Amino acid sequence: MQEFERRTRDSFARQPAMETFGATLETVREGHAEIHLPYDRKLTQQHGFLHGGVVSAALDSACGFAALTTMPPEAGILTIEFKINLLAPAKGERFRFEGNVVKSGRTITVVDGTAYATAGGNEKRIATMTATMMAIHDRDDVKG
Repeated sequence: MQEFERRTRDSFARQPAMETFGATLETVREGHAEIHLPYDRKLTQQHGFLHGGVVSAALDSACGFAALTTMPPEAGILTIEFKINLLAPAKGERFRFEGNVVKSGRTITVVDGTAYATAGGNEKRIATMTATMMAIHDRDDVKG
């Protein structure tokens, strides 16, 4: 396992929000992270779709972990901005959230994210995100 993958997986394991959602970090490559989430009625809005806030949080995490793979070992990461487009209702048995680094810089990294819902064996794109991530150095409360 590459050092960046171990560090990214360790960071994901420390995130209670994703644990609460039942999300798992499935794939980690340099500049890429993929989170999976099973359908859970407790995470839906009144129509039974996965809540947009949950979609946003999971996609933000996928983007953040993708960015983390490109940062120095001592760096932590924080989201400083994102734009999300909810393209279709988040309806399915399971969901996949991908983050892919577009441009990695010393301090700022731009990441594109895409969310998919799988229902009846068919996968459908349900959201896109563009996120800006910041490398954080020398802070005890923000570690990679």
